[in-house]
Amino acid sequence: MLDPRHAGAGPEVLRHLAALGPQRMVYVSCDPATLARDAVHLAAAGYRLVEAQAMSLFPQTFHVETVALWDKG
Repeated sequence: MLDPRHAGAGPEVLRHLAALGPQRMVYVSCDPATLARDAVHLAAAGYRLVEAQAMSLFPQTFHVETVALWDKG
């Protein structure tokens, strides 16, 4: 499970995580834009997006959390 700060995980962290070889990763993001940026790196490492769900944990604000399941294979 990965729950990075607002800036996202970034390519270096994702490279290290992919090198550990987990079959699945759950990425919790508080910024859809950084999740989209990091998704490119996860896909390049051989992971595919299985499912993503947006959740409003802070009603009546612009904040949106996204939980994304990634699978290698």
